[in-house]
Amino acid sequence: MAKMHVKKGDKVVVLSGKDKGKEGTILRAKPAEGKVVVEGVAIAKKAVRPNAQNQQGGIVEQEAAIDASNVMVVCPKCGKPTRVGHGVDDKGKKVRVCKKCGAQF
Repeated sequence: MAKMHVKKGDKVVVLSGKDKGKEGTILRAKPAEGKVVVEGVAIAKKAVRPNAQNQQGGIVEQEAAIDASNVMVVCPKCGKPTRVGHGVDDKGKKVRVCKKCGAQF
């Protein structure tokens, strides 16, 4: 399994592509593929057959996966897009650290 700088639930900003500048929360992370699914970004249309959950069927819009390298974490404390560093907290546990303000998250 590959390592990623983001994980599910992180607030991120898109750096490149048709949705550049949009912010959203990561819904799913796919480390094996190096991709993430971000809420409200990379909307794709998909044809769906009628089934028990969707009686009507038709065309459904849903988020598509984008490359993890095209997103940057937004720091929960300072609110700016930042690179992620790693540090150790007072209990000896490894934590992620904002490179701009030094806040742990």
